[in-house]
Amino acid sequence: MAKFKPNTQVDFVVIGSGIAGGIMAKELSTAGFQVVILEQGDYLHEKDFRYDQLKKTSTSSLLNDDVPTTFRQTDKEKAVHSTAFRYGRCVGGGTVHYSGSSWRHHESDFIERSIYGPVAGTGFADWPLTYAELEPYYTKVEWEIGYSGLGGVSPFESPRSKPYPLPPMPNKSSGVLMERAAQKLGYHAVPVPVAMLSQAYRGRSACIHCGFCSGYGCKVGAKSSSLASVIPIVEKSGRCELRTNSYVREISVDKNGRVTGAVYFDANKKEVFQRAKAVLLCANGLESPRLLLLSKSSLFPNGLANTNGVVGKYFMPGCGASAHGIFEHELNEYKSVTTTRGIEDFYNADPKRGYYGGGRIDARGNNGPITFALGGLPPDTPRWGSDYKKALKENFNRTLTIQAFCTALPQESNNITLDPDVKDAWGLAAMRVTYKDHPDDMKNKAFFRERALELVDAAGAIKKWADPVREEKAMGHTMGTCRMGNDPKTSVVDRFNRAHDIPNLFVVDGSSFVTTARNHPTCTISALAFRAADNIIRMSKNGSIKAPTDS
Repeated sequence: MAKFKPNTQVDFVVIGSGIAGGIMAKELSTAGFQVVILEQGDYLHEKDFRYDQLKKTSTSSLLNDDVPTTFRQTDKEKAVHSTAFRYGRCVGGGTVHYSGSSWRHHESDFIERSIYGPVAGTGFADWPLTYAELEPYYTKVEWEIGYSGLGGVSPFESPRSKPYPLPPMPNKSSGVLMERAAQKLGYHAVPVPVAMLSQAYRGRSACIHCGFCSGYGCKVGAKSSSLASVIPIVEKSGRCELRTNSYVREISVDKNGRVTGAVYFDANKKEVFQRAKAVLLCANGLESPRLLLLSKSSLFPNGLANTNGVVGKYFMPGCGASAHGIFEHELNEYKSVTTTRGIEDFYNADPKRGYYGGGRIDARGNNGPITFALGGLPPDTPRWGSDYKKALKENFNRTLTIQAFCTALPQESNNITLDPDVKDAWGLAAMRVTYKDHPDDMKNKAFFRERALELVDAAGAIKKWADPVREEKAMGHTMGTCRMGNDPKTSVVDRFNRAHDIPNLFVVDGSSFVTTARNHPTCTISALAFRAADNIIRMSKNGSIKAPTDS
C-alpha cells in the first residue's frame, strides 16, 4: 500500500470506504491518481469475522455503536438518544454486514414526478439523469463487483445491455413458497439479484451457504462487499493509502471557497490534516450531511456546500411492512442467503389506490435463534415458561416472513441536523434525526401489509400474523440528505455528484438520491460512484477540477 505524509497534497481524499468510497478509490488510483481513504472504523479481514449471535444482538464491531445519535419526529420535540440509526463502521462499510439483495432502479424511478405529478407536502422531483444514462454503470457494477441473478425473467424489469455474470443463488424453501403463492395469485416470482457469488469469480470463493449474511461479515469473501471486491484492487494499485480509525471532523476550505483537504482524529485522537486537490465525501446518508454541517467557516457559516440550506433535508429512510406465517413442515431457512425470490407486481404507484407509493416484496426467514426468540413469534405466544420454550422449539424452523420494501417520500421537514446538546467522544455535535412518515407512506405500508398477509396465506401457512403499521423509527437505508439536481437553489450536488457550491468537492453515496425507488439503494449507489469517477477522471485530465493551488 502507498504511504503519504499528511502535508503532501494528494490528488484525492476519499472519506469512507463503503461501496461508493471503495469504487471511487479503485477507479481513481488505477487511473494513476494519488488517493488517501479515511475510514472511521477498523480494518477487519475474513479471519476476524465471528458468527456470534449474542454479540450481534447487543453490539457489533461492524457498526457505529459508539457514535451517538438522537431522534425526534418533529422539530417541536426534544430529540432523545436512539440506537436505531446504524451504519457500517469498518473497512467496506455497510456492504460488510448487509444481506446482499441488490436490485437496479427501474426506468420509471428517475421520472416519477413527470409520471405521477406533485405530491402535496413533499419535494417529490425527477432525477437529473435517466436510467439509460446509468444503465452501462449498472452493468459495470454487476460484472466488476460480482452479482448473481437472472435477467430478463421479470416482466417489470427495465432493459439491460448484458446478463448477470453469475447464475442466481439456488432457490430456498422460502423461494419455493413464494413461487407457489405468486402462481396462485397471478403474480410473478423472480430470482432475487444478490451481491454474492453463486460460483467462484475473479479469484474469490463461491458462497458456502452458511446462513450468516445479514449482520455478519463473510468469512470466505463470497459477499461482494467493498472489502472483498474493490479494496484489494485499491491496495495493489500502489497509489492509494487506506487509513483506518480516522474520524473526520472537518473538510477545510481556502479563502476562494475550494476544499483543501480533511481534518481528522487518528486512533490516538491526535488531530491530523491531510491536504488534497479534491475531496470525495462517501460517508453515507447520515454522516455525509453531518460532516458538511460540521465544516463551518466564514465562507460557509451554515455548513459546507450549504448556501441554499438544503444539506441534511429531504431525508428518506427505508420504509417497510411485513407478515409472517408458520408452516407444517420444516423450512431450514437458517441456511444460505437471506432471500431467493421476490415479486415486483406492485412496484409502480397506482392512482387507483388513492395515494402515491409502491414497493417490492420478497420471502425470507433466516433470523438467528436469539433474534427469533426476541421478536419472531406470533403475538399470542407466551413470553415466559415452558409454553414459550415449546413455541421456540417448534416454530423456529417453520416460520417464514414476507417482507415489503416500500417508498418513502422526500419531505423538507425530515432532516439531519446537529444536536445542540449531545456530543460524541471527540467533542463534536451528535447527529440529530428528524423524521415523520408522510400520510401516503403510511397508506402504502398498510397496503403492502395486506399483500404480505395475502402471500403468506397463499403459500399455505397454518398460522399467520402481521406486524402493525407503525411510524418509522428504526432505519437502515439512508437516502436523500444531499440530493442531486440541476438547480443549485434546490439541490446540493449536480448530476455528476459535484457540489454546486464547490468545484472540487463531490458527495457520492445514498445522500444524493432524489427519491427512494423501492428501498434497495446499494446497486444504484455503486452505479453512481462508477459514473462520478468516470466524470472526475475526465475533468481532471482536462483541468476543469480546479485544485486550491490553481486559484
